[in-house]
Amino acid sequence: MSDPTLVHLDRGDDGVAVVRLDNPKVNALSTALLGQLEAIAAELTDDPPGAVVITGGERLFAAGADISEFGGPDEARRVGGAFRSALDAVAAIPRATIASVSGFALGGGCELALACDIRIASERAVFGQPEILLGIIPGGGGTQRLARLVGPSRAKDLILTGRQVKAAEALSMGLVDRVVAPDELESATREYAAELARGAVAAQGLAKAAIDEGLDTSLAEGLGIEQDRFAEVFGTADAATGVASFLEHGPGKATFEGR
Repeated sequence: MSDPTLVHLDRGDDGVAVVRLDNPKVNALSTALLGQLEAIAAELTDDPPGAVVITGGERLFAAGADISEFGGPDEARRVGGAFRSALDAVAAIPRATIASVSGFALGGGCELALACDIRIASERAVFGQPEILLGIIPGGGGTQRLARLVGPSRAKDLILTGRQVKAAEALSMGLVDRVVAPDELESATREYAAELARGAVAAQGLAKAAIDEGLDTSLAEGLGIEQDRFAEVFGTADAATGVASFLEHGPGKATFEGR
């Protein structure tokens, strides 16, 4: 028998691709689910949409790794490797990725949200890296992506205590970018993603790459990366369209083709 489908992909007419986790009961990020997520991320990299939304269930975005797969160091390397491959693939999608978080995003679920570019949360969303309560540490990027996002002190507070933060506190510390009412989450995320998808998505991809690559280097090296991407973007059709439209009609009037 084939494995069940644990991750669904739906490409909309508005240019938004929705990736939905579906692993009842708690959307555990098993190695099987992570393999499917990696494959979908690779597909979205090879054939990019306008923007990507990653979401889970109403009560649980994702509860974390599948604890039943844990064991000794060898199993840990296998599980950690699956997280690294899948979440790196999500981060590498050359379009804006938006985590739409309703309910709990804990452990690996929080790490998946961190691998996205933008996080929009319901007022009832809860985030945390509770691995320390099991006597272990995050293994899906939590010690690195969280520290880069909210700073090392706040990351250490969350990781060393294992405490969970509600949406309002997550917003105040910069862990999420926007908080909306529960019944508005899906529409707010979709509208934001569709707005991005109507824009100069090739330029968005290059800007995203410049930011991500520059974070791993010195300021001088990052500025060099920016210059390279700046020159590269002028080879896109959207740049020609946007500059010509600005000169003729002023800013904000261009209609982009996404190439």
